[in-house]
Amino acid sequence: MSAPERIPPRGVTTAELLAEGELTVRGRIREASNAVLFCDVSHQGRAASCVYKPVVGERPLWDFPDGTLAQREVAAYEVSEAMGWGLVPTTVLRDGPYGEGMCQLWIEPPDGRGDAGTGDPEAADAGTGDGEAGDGGAGLLALVDAEEPGEGWKAVGLAEVGEGRTALLVHADDDRLRRLAVLDAVINNADRKGGHLLPAAGGRLYGIDHGVTFNTENKLRTLLWGWAGEKLTPEAVDALERLRDALGGALGVRLGELITEAELDATRARVAALLASGRHPEPSGEWPAIPWPPV
Repeated sequence: MSAPERIPPRGVTTAELLAEGELTVRGRIREASNAVLFCDVSHQGRAASCVYKPVVGERPLWDFPDGTLAQREVAAYEVSEAMGWGLVPTTVLRDGPYGEGMCQLWIEPPDGRGDAGTGDPEAADAGTGDGEAGDGGAGLLALVDAEEPGEGWKAVGLAEVGEGRTALLVHADDDRLRRLAVLDAVINNADRKGGHLLPAAGGRLYGIDHGVTFNTENKLRTLLWGWAGEKLTPEAVDALERLRDALGGALGVRLGELITEAELDATRARVAALLASGRHPEPSGEWPAIPWPPV
């Protein structure tokens, strides 16, 4: 399923459109583990495509409180905006045809093909096994028959590719991915898969599916370990400092409406730790470092 993205012109912001517009369900994204509905939303003559995830459609998880994934998705968007990177499509919490849920702007792939805004694992390519990354994911991930990544790539780890054969999983040494890696460290993202990377028009890159985030325990699982232990960029330090200040003000109040006080304190602590170390985090060894399936 694919539909053109219709961004509202001046007069109604995207957030207002998503929060206040009339939702019309067009279909269900079957590949998603939770209920994800593809919708049209319209308000005051403006329209857009979006995804709506009702709380009643959330699958219970053993390590997250029931009925909280939608709020966590909105919290991830708020943090991304506070960092100034715009890495998460506009996301709001609202009532809809099936009750309260999150509503997120649909992101159309730059070539108009595929289900980029759905969370479909096929939206980002895990590579062909020969070092070529393919069209999906704009060449951000690949499996290569080598011991070391080539120029312009970062190693993640070895992956089984069948019949006892392994290949090196790599991701692009891309500034957009590096920003996402920092965001994931802040929100403690337990599920950064390849299918959650959405290239968009104009060279932008978005991340979606942030329901399993903000846990008080270290649960960071990601395909973006290529910079583990390396120094943060000056841009990342600036963004983290902005976020630290925002968490002490209006953003902290807003997140307090979406996650628990303990989770908010843990978020502040993660930001402080990143600034103190000045480096990208490394796998803790206490939790699987790479999500499964990876794409």
